[in-house]
Amino acid sequence: MEFGVIGAGFSGAVTARHLAERGHNITILDERSHCGGNCHTSRDEHTGIMLHQYGPHIFHTAHKHIWHYVQRFAHFRPYINRVKATTNGRVYSLPINLHTINQFFNATFTPQEAQDFIRTKSAHGPTQPNNFEEQALHMIGPELYHAFFYHYTKKQWGLSPRELPASILKRLPLRFNYDDNYFSHPYQGIPVEGYTQLIQNILNHPRITLYLNTSFEEIQPQAQWDHIIYTGPIDRFFNFQHGRLGYRTLDFERIDAKGDYQGVAVMNYCDASVAYTRITEHKHFAPWEADQFKNSVCFKEYSRQATAHDTPYYPIRLTTEMSLLTRYIEQAKTTSGVSFLGRLGTYRYLDMDTTIAEALTACHLIDQYIAERKPLPAFFRPP
Repeated sequence: MEFGVIGAGFSGAVTARHLAERGHNITILDERSHCGGNCHTSRDEHTGIMLHQYGPHIFHTAHKHIWHYVQRFAHFRPYINRVKATTNGRVYSLPINLHTINQFFNATFTPQEAQDFIRTKSAHGPTQPNNFEEQALHMIGPELYHAFFYHYTKKQWGLSPRELPASILKRLPLRFNYDDNYFSHPYQGIPVEGYTQLIQNILNHPRITLYLNTSFEEIQPQAQWDHIIYTGPIDRFFNFQHGRLGYRTLDFERIDAKGDYQGVAVMNYCDASVAYTRITEHKHFAPWEADQFKNSVCFKEYSRQATAHDTPYYPIRLTTEMSLLTRYIEQAKTTSGVSFLGRLGTYRYLDMDTTIAEALTACHLIDQYIAERKPLPAFFRPP
């Protein structure tokens, strides 16, 4: 079969590679000048530091088969994400752990004492949280919530925490020990040569033809594909017939510095008086080579509502967007010859490992449908 794969991020690349290994011919398009999507990395021309061009990405997963999959195509080195946060003129560790609690409350709690103490702080919070703020009050109490999450969340999402779902905060751990690893997964690391090289290695197959700087709209009318795997924005595929789905986007302000600028890869800024959400120092994402760089490159991150010309980062998925998404989903289900996959194709926030896992699941289902001579579905899992 002849497949057209739209988007050269993880979803498109993993799917294209699998189909190519099964003997199909793949044409993959990406309108950017590089593959890798928002995971794109490249060496800074002035310093040689590996820059995460659309914000930092740390690969983490609980699934051994996903970890083994990415290591087929790149050499990973272990990396632990240790985030710091500045609030009210002091620096703390995130996620909230025993050190954070003791430092914030000027205490020397044991793990059990800290649990008991936080329980008293959250005792008056709602027992069944319905939004981000209620979840925070239920989880950590008012002081920690206002110090670390209230203003930061408003900056990140442009909304009151009362308007956001509780699920956003549920992803973050609360620890009553001194573990400051931001993630809890057993497999964590960063590819030594960057994510773009990893994606290029996945796409390195004689049955895959990659076109960069090429939009789907300009080539699709002439294309003779048996099926399309579409990983771009689902509303764009349908020419925004029902309206545009909402996203948050990021603006980056570069800081060139001598030596070590902040001593850590990620520093969150939780106060309302600071317009940006965080500063990332990119040489610290590759600690195995950081000492060789005399200078440093950092980026301030500012979050705002995405316009039609912006790079979409975070799907908002509030009531208005979800009702609009439902209309596109129903339209997709009645459109033959195309399957929607990935973060943009299903309008969901997905970590890299989940993106790869869903792409691999889709690949196996594609094999099954082809073997049974069934038309491929619009979605390989509920979007």
